[in-house]
Amino acid sequence: MSATELTHLSAAELSAKLTAGEVSAAEVTEAHLKRIADVEPHVHAFLYVNEQAAAVAADIDARRAAGEELGPLAGVPLAIKDVLVTTDMPSTSGSKILEGWMSPYDATVVSRSRAAGLVPLGKTNMDEFAMGSSTEHSAYGPTHNPWALDRIPGGSGGGSAAAVAAFEAPFALGSDTGGSIRQPAHVTGTVGVKPTYGAVSRYGAIALASSLDQVGPCSRSVLDAGLLQDVIGGHDHHDSTSLKDAWPSMAAAAREGATGEVLKGLRVGVVKQLQGDGIQAGVAQRFSESLALLQAQGAEIVEIDAPHFEYAVAAYYLILPAEASSNLAKFDSVRFGLRVTPEGGGTVEQVMAATREAGFGPEVKRRIILGTYALSAGYYDAYYGSAQKVRTLIQRDFASAFAQVDVIASPSAPTTAFKLGEKVDDPMAMYLNDITTIPANLAGIPGISVPNGLAPEDGLPVGIQFMAPACEDARLYRVGAALEALVEAEWGGPLWAKSPLLTAAGLSDTSLTAGRA
Repeated sequence: MSATELTHLSAAELSAKLTAGEVSAAEVTEAHLKRIADVEPHVHAFLYVNEQAAAVAADIDARRAAGEELGPLAGVPLAIKDVLVTTDMPSTSGSKILEGWMSPYDATVVSRSRAAGLVPLGKTNMDEFAMGSSTEHSAYGPTHNPWALDRIPGGSGGGSAAAVAAFEAPFALGSDTGGSIRQPAHVTGTVGVKPTYGAVSRYGAIALASSLDQVGPCSRSVLDAGLLQDVIGGHDHHDSTSLKDAWPSMAAAAREGATGEVLKGLRVGVVKQLQGDGIQAGVAQRFSESLALLQAQGAEIVEIDAPHFEYAVAAYYLILPAEASSNLAKFDSVRFGLRVTPEGGGTVEQVMAATREAGFGPEVKRRIILGTYALSAGYYDAYYGSAQKVRTLIQRDFASAFAQVDVIASPSAPTTAFKLGEKVDDPMAMYLNDITTIPANLAGIPGISVPNGLAPEDGLPVGIQFMAPACEDARLYRVGAALEALVEAEWGGPLWAKSPLLTAAGLSDTSLTAGRA
């Protein structure tokens, strides 16, 4: 197979060919590294490309040739969001304050990926400390959406989503605090999953907001996402919030869902507070069409009232900054990372202030200030305490909804990818990009974004989000795979096949944008 053909295969397809001996891990890795070299000057999905990737792949081939029993994904390449620490590649979380920092240990999801034989291709770009919805807040420059280079790839995990959408990796690891896996998936035509809080270890994920952060997969298919979650999920004694539940196979659930049988009698809730104002017409149109597809297969559509969802964004942007203020206090110039000493020296406090001023970007500073204020004496109950009460009310709204329906559906984000620079100076407009994804993080429940068409206004991808009760991740994989199959039948194949990157004769800006339908 040619290098191009290899990069367009799914993780499941690569796994089958590797296991059958039709292709080697070295060939697969080389094809993806070549793709990265070709595409990166235009997309900038990676902050660091793993110099050891080829050696890792060669070792996998040698072990397989020696008859060693390897995992089903051994030899399949993987991209890793730079929020996850690694021993052999820098871990910066998109910030200058950690530039060049090497972790003494791997994140649990990274170590589990290595143990499964996955080949780490590199670390992907992200909004600094995962604070953003466009990857424009990275200290190392923005990532570009492979569907149109003048558009954002979503955030904070835009690098992981763009790498997958640009065929630089079959799947990637991300983190989702308020939509940072699902919203990039929506705007890049990929699949993104936020597992149940505690289903996947957060050990080694550089913390933003500890009660909201969750690690999860990004891929081009629901099955591939399930294969990756099967590798990284499960209890981890290093993470005090890790659940001890026994988890079914998410890949098996996806395969079951692809048959479509799961839709008969399925009750799908549609939250009226997540529709209407602010939702782009084309996004709303594709969402309605997806509901019709589900209904035609025997699903029942039920309108749900969740009255406290309208306060979710406000509550989230008090809880997150407060927890971020606490978590980012560790970057103090003393223990690790950047250290800036004022001219002529200075006290510890002066060095700390100079370091944080130089090392943190404007969005991180904005949220630290907001969070510190919300936690300060005299304001804690009025702001942080009140936000936590709203969070409880939102959790109750979900409990009431799931007493009536099996899953809840909404658009994954309000609009298609907007232009780079369009909202970067308007924090409120940027924050509202997560209006449909934030509730799941506040409640700790799982959510998945599945591509469901291209918007008629601009030919850019959109996604539909499904949410399920806590620990019912497999239900999402079944429903997501069922909808994916229906959409592919409706559109004549997977949506990624309509990407301009497949039809472009070259890799210039014009050729990458000309393929939009």
